[in-house]
Amino acid sequence: MPRTIRLSDGKQIPALAWGNGSSGLLASGEMASSLGAIVLRAGITHIDTAQGYHTEAETGESLKASGLSRGDVWITTKETKTTPEDVKRSVEESIARLGSIPDLLLIHNPFVPEHGKIGEFWTYLEALVHDGTLKGCSLGFSNFRPKDIEEVMAVATIKPVCHQLEYHPYVLTHLEPVLALQEKYGIVTEAYGPLTPILRHPGGPLKPVLEKISQRLGVDAGTVLLLWTMQKGAVAVTTSTKPDNIKKLATLNSMEGLSQEDMEEIERVGKTVHFRHYKEHMTKDFPSPDLPDGK
Repeated sequence: MPRTIRLSDGKQIPALAWGNGSSGLLASGEMASSLGAIVLRAGITHIDTAQGYHTEAETGESLKASGLSRGDVWITTKETKTTPEDVKRSVEESIARLGSIPDLLLIHNPFVPEHGKIGEFWTYLEALVHDGTLKGCSLGFSNFRPKDIEEVMAVATIKPVCHQLEYHPYVLTHLEPVLALQEKYGIVTEAYGPLTPILRHPGGPLKPVLEKISQRLGVDAGTVLLLWTMQKGAVAVTTSTKPDNIKKLATLNSMEGLSQEDMEEIERVGKTVHFRHYKEHMTKDFPSPDLPDGK
């Protein structure tokens, strides 16, 4: 059985997700479809896609090819249109491509809505839930800063359940006000880029910590980071285009967790630096902390 996290609306979201938009190879379409089926059959039952990834149709094809029933798979997608008319049309197109209503729909970033209209945009999505277009679909957002979250919460009658953003130990200090609001409002983190400390910031201060833990447990550093992510109560959104690695990722669902001491050491060391790979959304009008980058 996959690890799951309970959302504020009562649903159980799989804590490990495979993203089909973060690798250029997946944009080829056929690969996204065939690999998605491998992912689902391996036991990773959460696929993260988006309108902007151009892999929604392949997500639907993956489900058909896997042989799994729709109720056994969680699908997350993301909205990028703006006006009420465009939103409804684009959501209907997403549903058609996916072959079903997604389990979770996110606003892809705070700059999708017009400036000052994030709250109004949220009500567009709520209307689609109420009129049945998004019947049963949970709502959330991605790459939101504290002020963006507050704009939604000021008007929301359907509460956001998830916030997808770059999340790993090197951004924890910067995210403190964001995570505080999420705790206040019961919003679960979905972590993209959880392997950044080893893939995009190799040799940083976490390296000896991760090596020590991985050697003791007999796993690699990536496994340690993904376990840390899920034990922090976040959904780990990662990817791979290699079937053997996909099957290895799936073993995380049955793996024993890290010790409390491991968890605390990773967080403590991670907070001594600041490094963000995806800077296009979260840094505007939300200053980075005055910390070294650890390089």
